Amino acid sequence: MRIVITTFLLAMAGLSSVASAANYTLWINGRGGGGVVGDYTSFTYWGPASTAAGVNKKAVNWDGYNSIASENGKIRDALDCFCTGNNWCYVATHSAGDLMMGYTLANYGGSTRMKKNAVSNSSGQCGNSDGTTQVGWNIKWVRAASGAGGGSELSDAGSWAMSEPLVKDLKTSTARAMYNHNDTRNVWFYMYAGAKGTFYSGILPGQDDEAVAYHSSGGVAGSGGQALCNPSDWFCNDLTLGTAANEGGSVKWAYHSVSFRDDAEAYNHYANGNWQGIISVVRTAVVNNAT
Repeated sequence: MRIVITTFLLAMAGLSSVASAANYTLWINGRGGGGVVGDYTSFTYWGPASTAAGVNKKAVNWDGYNSIASENGKIRDALDCFCTGNNWCYVATHSAGDLMMGYTLANYGGSTRMKKNAVSNSSGQCGNSDGTTQVGWNIKWVRAASGAGGGSELSDAGSWAMSEPLVKDLKTSTARAMYNHNDTRNVWFYMYAGAKGTFYSGILPGQDDEAVAYHSSGGVAGSGGQALCNPSDWFCNDLTLGTAANEGGSVKWAYHSVSFRDDAEAYNHYANGNWQGIISVVRTAVVNNAT
């Protein structure tokens, strides 16, 4: 009888361990910030927190002002909290959030992490779960709305306040040299490129969404930005879907694939406090795929 009870208790413990596994959806903001740092329920940057945005959604807030390096610990805290142990994460980024996530994986994705319990304090840090460690994080994929991993010419031209440390990081030459963009730790980055530009978009080469050009939002490799467009533009090489080389021969970074190209030029850069612009396209994709 004692053996039966012991076996039953061990089985129940195993079930408890399996039951504790969960999937989370992390949303990483870009320039400007707005959400309360450390509060994973604060979706001010994006829109109403009540809006569907993937399973167990969490807002990974950073100030959107200081440098990528100085703010990166907040991203690592969130990944430690929700993407270790038995838990897995889907990640959605916007603009400079793409630069932040790429930097995190390239520089810290091979580091040893303590497994955490997904219960955070006011600083956004979680307690250890069982005292064991793992290498890197459990991430299913990243979906980038108007990814700024390749920087923006608005930063190059001084169209944004040049006193901001983040704006210096967003210069095209700086962003592209900041880390090895090909080193994603085998995590796929699915890119969503908006094309509803405006009158000052002449600063940005090719198609753009008012803030980021296709060369960046399409995850295109190289030392500098280049003009890439929709197929309807005869005077500019096409940004291709998927991982294929672009018209003219330029290629994407490893593990980067264009999931959406704004052929109708319908989506700009901005959330407008209501999950709008190119963010709306990513949100729909996340709702359909982050379960």
